[in-house]
Amino acid sequence: MAEPDRRHLPGRQLIDAYGGGGFRFADLAHKGSLLGLPSGMWAWPYAAPDELDEAAFARVLAEADEIDTLLVGSGADLVPLRPAPREALKAAGITVEVMTTGAAARTWNILVGERRRVAAALLAVR
Repeated sequence: MAEPDRRHLPGRQLIDAYGGGGFRFADLAHKGSLLGLPSGMWAWPYAAPDELDEAAFARVLAEADEIDTLLVGSGADLVPLRPAPREALKAAGITVEVMTTGAAARTWNILVGERRRVAAALLAVR
């Protein structure tokens, strides 16, 4: 299990670019995976879909009362989320939409722009 990362930028930010192992947002470059939550943008210490267990979504579940939909960017390829984390998120009232990271980043930008109650868990793409 990966250790929680405390790197965080308050506020939901639009994603300007992704790839090369990271993301660009708010005039910053971030290497690695990323969580976009109501509380802000968080470094997310996961690199592959098979690492995504219930613990990977602890921050998401902690903010569940402010989230209707979670976009999961599974990397360059579409990889379904395992049943245990999907069920934990569903039990918290969160709808999960899994897509490639590029599609999830673009959808995040649209839904944030619409002020929707959305979160994103985005695996970095090389």
